[in-house]
Amino acid sequence: MSEKFDCIVVGAGPAGIACAYELAKAGVHVLLLERGEYPGSKNVMGGVLYRQMMEDIIPDFHKEAPLERPIVEQRFMMLDKESALTFGYKGMEWAREPYNNFTVLRAKFDQWFAQKAVDQGALLINETVALECIVEDGRVVGVRTDRPDGDLYADVVVLADGVNSLLAKSLGFHQEFKPDEVALATMEIIKVDRKVIEDRFNLEADQGCTIELFGDATKGILGTGFLYTNKDTLSIGVGTLLSGLIKHKIKPYELLEYVKQHPMIRPYLQGGEQQEYLAHLIPEGGYHSMPKVVGPGVLVAGDAAQLVNAIHREGSNMAMTSGRLAAETIVLAKQAGDYSERTLDHYRQRLMDSFVGQDLKKYKDATHHFDKFPQYFDQYIPMMNRAASQMFTVDGTSKRQKQKKIWQDIGSMKDKLKIARDVYRVWKVMK
Repeated sequence: MSEKFDCIVVGAGPAGIACAYELAKAGVHVLLLERGEYPGSKNVMGGVLYRQMMEDIIPDFHKEAPLERPIVEQRFMMLDKESALTFGYKGMEWAREPYNNFTVLRAKFDQWFAQKAVDQGALLINETVALECIVEDGRVVGVRTDRPDGDLYADVVVLADGVNSLLAKSLGFHQEFKPDEVALATMEIIKVDRKVIEDRFNLEADQGCTIELFGDATKGILGTGFLYTNKDTLSIGVGTLLSGLIKHKIKPYELLEYVKQHPMIRPYLQGGEQQEYLAHLIPEGGYHSMPKVVGPGVLVAGDAAQLVNAIHREGSNMAMTSGRLAAETIVLAKQAGDYSERTLDHYRQRLMDSFVGQDLKKYKDATHHFDKFPQYFDQYIPMMNRAASQMFTVDGTSKRQKQKKIWQDIGSMKDKLKIARDVYRVWKVMK
């Protein structure tokens, strides 16, 4: 381990593995460090993998990767305590190759992906913690690890060590993230018979469904719940801003149990057996919380760069794209023999010009807006459910009378104008 590498990648998640794979494929001598027992052992996400970004790295990966189910339906539930206003999209074009997205279990998928990088020539070292970056003359030249004689050197280092990256923080790239910039997600994997899953979710063999949960799933706190179908398990989870959990004095596992027992969700899980319990921090600050992502001899990718689109629940696809762009920049830097910040800044420029930067910029104020105005979750979603109940209950009352009752229930003209103003605000932050 005393040898010098062309590149050291810290963190074997989607960003780190994608970077190591592309570098190794290009003939770059790359070391991939993972603190867990194996890639995926400490990585948690809701479980949806988008095809195109992975396809950009490994064409036709879906023919051999350990995927769970291709998703043919995406549903959205606006939950009140005993009701749900549900909408979504189901399309058979998603049931055919090349597919749109898949559910995955990270413990399986990340190991497969990392092995692909190893097959290309990357060196993977597990159970190794990078304690700090080694800096000489203002430039990152390696990392110090927790192994004996664990100083490792390279021309360039990629930090893909997850949310609240301690290495990026030690370089002064970001401060400690605030509770309203980070979400805590808790998730369970529940064993359910494959045929039972398909019957309950109205699916044909091997097809998958995702359900995103809003409103009462988080007791009105900014966040979402989710229920995803795997081959013979279900992934059920909930993620909320850390600030909301602190403010409302709610424990994460209590919130997850609340979601599991919700009358709209409980029937899907009936008879299931808990297999795993997972918890993970997720960056939610978005565009305004992005740290510095380039320095002399160093790049930052994935969650460490706050690359999560909280509105569309996208993270792994952004991470893989950032890893690929980082690798392509490093290849150019190696060819030029120049690892200065000026040369490596090509990565930042390409990242911000890609869908990653464009989407982060588009929704830059959305999370802050919904956190500042909680009525969208704790008032308007229950209001929508009450209105739907009124209209769909057939009790001899005319529809005109029902509409009048719904209008009256909204409140005074001042209340109605407030709702109109809030709708306009949403349009402004989401346009």
